[in-house]
Amino acid sequence: MRINLTKKDIINAVYMQIGFSKKISENLLDDILNTLIDNLIKNKIVKISNFGTFSIREKKERIGRNPKTQEKKIISSRKVVLFKPSKQFKKFVNLNLND
Repeated sequence: MRINLTKKDIINAVYMQIGFSKKISENLLDDILNTLIDNLIKNKIVKISNFGTFSIREKKERIGRNPKTQEKKIISSRKVVLFKPSKQFKKFVNLNLND
């Protein structure tokens, strides 16, 4: 079953665990995400130790096909964000999945 974790859920977790007000918790999360995004755009790679690495990759223009109509279309070139989890993160996830 898929459960979505929203920004509001993270803000509430920070509020409950650390005790900051919800407004400060929201500002803290916004600052963290903006720092991550800004560094990713500027450096094209962001490594967070014991968590993983975010990177930007360029995808080339290609021909795609609509599966229903079989109509061919050109998919434009674009940048995509990749995430590669660290060994510690993978180990943590696998330990907790087996419980």
